[in-house]
Amino acid sequence: MSRLQEALSEGRGLVCYLTAGYPSPELSVEHALACVEGGADVLEIGVPFSDPVADGKVIQYTSGKALEGGMTPLKVFDLVRELRRRTSTPIVLMGYYNPIFQIGEERYAALSARAGVDGLIVPDLPLEESFPLMEQCRASGLDLVQLVGPTTSVPRMRSIAASSSGFLYVVSSLGTTGARGALAEGAADGVRRAKASAGGLPVGVGFGVSQAEQAETLYRAGADAVIVGSAILQEIIDGAEPPDTRRFVAGLKGS
Repeated sequence: MSRLQEALSEGRGLVCYLTAGYPSPELSVEHALACVEGGADVLEIGVPFSDPVADGKVIQYTSGKALEGGMTPLKVFDLVRELRRRTSTPIVLMGYYNPIFQIGEERYAALSARAGVDGLIVPDLPLEESFPLMEQCRASGLDLVQLVGPTTSVPRMRSIAASSSGFLYVVSSLGTTGARGALAEGAADGVRRAKASAGGLPVGVGFGVSQAEQAETLYRAGADAVIVGSAILQEIIDGAEPPDTRRFVAGLKGS
């Protein structure tokens, strides 16, 4: 069992997403550490990209600002090294495939492992095209987390889960990332379907989760973890300092 899978295997887990380099490289590290202090079980670090097709306006904004500030896919590894120096919490990189392709799958996986990354999430890489990267991840000791969505059939969900490692990422709603006032209709049913198809792999649910009450609903449906990003980043956009982030995450965690 990998460190990532182990961190989420106890249930009621919290994965916190932050954009690398926003609002600055130094502050993104401090906010990430504040998430850990608030109770995050896993850190998901977003690699800024110019065309983040799966992301809503909050992550598009923070990604754009990070790029304007000079953040690059390779500089993300420096940020991860600093995080790894200060925390043992599992770290997952969430990034689009184009930069990985440009750097090279083998090199990207090796650099990730060397920096202290535990796994990768590549939202625009379909299962059928992911096997070469999966092999490179295995060779470097990384998990490759696969995604399923509300319209994924049960047979396909089982196939995707069989190829996923670390956890199975369940997209709770159609559309892009972003905090929502209410969970999408059918989100709990989607969690139950994924849990039944995951083959024992932890199930993490993201896209639209922003409140402790929503997290509780998903936990009760069988989610092993919830993934929160836009809600945290919106707090930072609105001026939250790291101590504020710690308190916000502690509220999500219910601690």
